[in-house]
Amino acid sequence: MKKVFIPFSNEIKRIAIIGGSGFVGTRLIELLKQNYNILNVDKQQSVSFPDITVIANVLDKDKLSTWLKDADLVVLLAAEHRDDVSPTSLYYDVNVEGMKHTLTAMEENRISRIVFTSSVAVYGLNKENPNEEHPTDPFNHYGKSKWLAEQVLKKWYQSHSDWNINILRPTVIFGERNRGNVYNLLKQISSRKFMMVGNGNNKKSMAYVGNIVVFIRFLIENKQNGYNVYNYIDKPDLTMNELVFHVSKVLKKHIPSVHLPYVLGMLGGYSFDFLAWLTHKKRTISSVRIKKFNATTQFDATKVLSAGFQPPYSLEEGLARTLEFEFIHDASEGFVFYSE
Repeated sequence: MKKVFIPFSNEIKRIAIIGGSGFVGTRLIELLKQNYNILNVDKQQSVSFPDITVIANVLDKDKLSTWLKDADLVVLLAAEHRDDVSPTSLYYDVNVEGMKHTLTAMEENRISRIVFTSSVAVYGLNKENPNEEHPTDPFNHYGKSKWLAEQVLKKWYQSHSDWNINILRPTVIFGERNRGNVYNLLKQISSRKFMMVGNGNNKKSMAYVGNIVVFIRFLIENKQNGYNVYNYIDKPDLTMNELVFHVSKVLKKHIPSVHLPYVLGMLGGYSFDFLAWLTHKKRTISSVRIKKFNATTQFDATKVLSAGFQPPYSLEEGLARTLEFEFIHDASEGFVFYSE
């Protein structure tokens, strides 16, 4: 697919990325540093960009204010997002209080532009292709905390109408070097030990990281006014059966698909929940993950395309690039990111 060239804007000189040491942040810095002066503020050191990284927690508002000095725009990526965060209060401490601290630090430094990565988790499960105006119904603490963070932003904008606030609600993000849920699923499928829970006709929305970071740049350079909210999904959505077929085609191997009834799958998930509670060890299988696996996750992405954005990669290209990097070429020696 033809790559999209987005014109460089001279109005933004320095961008502060909060939480840029992770998977999306690393790819975003790699893209933006070609044209901008970038500062990464994170509680962990960046493997790829230690020279532009300062160590600060989003909960430390004094340090945050100090490091945001001279920035023209903030990209807020920092979040608690795993399924198994304990205690659950951390979701609200980091995702909601962290938002409040960020806005306070921005105001102290007279910064009036922010791009915030929220999540389609604010809509909840099994909704019918919700667009940005759809009622929210988050089912877990992550989704609830992201929605509360958005509410903080919305209330802030009511008294700061001269600010530019862009909210991005991506679906699950995958790509090279990520060890999240999509990677675990692709790995299981490619191992030929995959067992499909349910009939496999439920559709899964996904977003390739190469498209996500280009869209964030698009927001920075093209949406410079007002309060804007965008879902991000790479279309068309694939069913689980179609995903298995695509993996089989890219890896050039036959992958048998055994279907396990949903009820039995959930019983297995609850068994792993009990085992995790008994041993105090986190498990890769849980009832929450089985439930999410079987949910239909489709979201409307019309607004992104109507804004004039064209993703540089199709969903099939993103999957192929990831599969080839991880399972055809040896990626075991490089650094990786562990996330959901």
